[in-house]
Amino acid sequence: MKGDSPMDPMLRAQEVRFRYDPETPDYAVDGVSLTVGKGEFVAVLGANGCGKSTLAKHFNAILLPESGAVFVEDIDTRDESRLYDVRQKAGMVFQNPDNQIVATIVEEDVAFALENLGVPTAEMRTRVDDAMKMTGIYDYREKAPHKLSGGQKQRVAIAGVIAMRPDCLILDEATAMLDPRGRKAVMDTIRQLRAAGISIVSITHYMEEAAQADRVLVMSHGRIVMEGTPEQVFSQTRRLQSYHLDVPQAAELRDELAAAGLPLPEEVITPEACAQALYDLLK
Repeated sequence: MKGDSPMDPMLRAQEVRFRYDPETPDYAVDGVSLTVGKGEFVAVLGANGCGKSTLAKHFNAILLPESGAVFVEDIDTRDESRLYDVRQKAGMVFQNPDNQIVATIVEEDVAFALENLGVPTAEMRTRVDDAMKMTGIYDYREKAPHKLSGGQKQRVAIAGVIAMRPDCLILDEATAMLDPRGRKAVMDTIRQLRAAGISIVSITHYMEEAAQADRVLVMSHGRIVMEGTPEQVFSQTRRLQSYHLDVPQAAELRDELAAAGLPLPEEVITPEACAQALYDLLK
C-alpha cells in the first residue's frame, strides 16, 4: 500500500519486502511503498512486531530490502559506494540514548562523528555549537552525559546526529524510555528541527506525539493499512482499535462526549482543540 507525499521526495520506498529469516514465509516488511517529502513530519504507528522499526532501519541502510528499493533523495541504499552519503542525509536516533553516547563530555560526544570524518576544527566547533543550541543542551556542554536525565541524554544523541547536518531525522521510538517531561523536551526539539526544514520520520507508540505530525501511517503485519492526516486517522477509533492501537486522550474524550450526547468535531485530537470545541459548545 502507498503512503505518498505531494512534496519533493526525501525518502522513497518502492514495494519493499524484507525477512529476517529467508527460510520463513513471513515478511517483516511486506510490499511497502512510501514517500516522505522534504520538510515533512511523518509518524508511523503499529503494534509490536508490525514492522515499523524494520522499515525505519531501511531508510538509514542499516537493513537492505530483499526485494524492492529504498532511495534517500536519489541515492539507492543498496549502492555500497554511497553508504556515507545515505547516512549523512538520513540520520537515525534509537530508543536507548546510552547506546549512542560514547564520550565522557557532552560536547565531545556531539563532535565524535565529525572528528572521525576529519571535519576541520573551526567548522566542527560551529556545527557542534549549532547542534547543541538547536537541541537545547548547550548549557550542559561540559557535563558528563551519564549525569543527565533521560530526556537530556536523548537530546545529546539527537545533537550528535544533527551535527552531521542531515536532511532527514529518523526516530526509532526515541521517546519510549523517557518520562513525560523528557518526551516533551524531545518533541519540542523535533518541532524546532522541522521548522528548520528537516524531514522527520518518527516510529512511536505515543498517540499524542503522532497527533503533532503532518501525516500518520499505521502498519500491521508488515504493511501500511491506514494513512492520512492525524485528524483523518484518529477519527477512526474502532478501526485503530482493531489494530490494537489507542487514540490520543483528547480523541478518546471526544468519543465519550459524543456517546453522552455532546458531539464534538471529528478533527478534535489535541487537548487545545478539545478545550476550544468544549468552549464553543458550552458558551
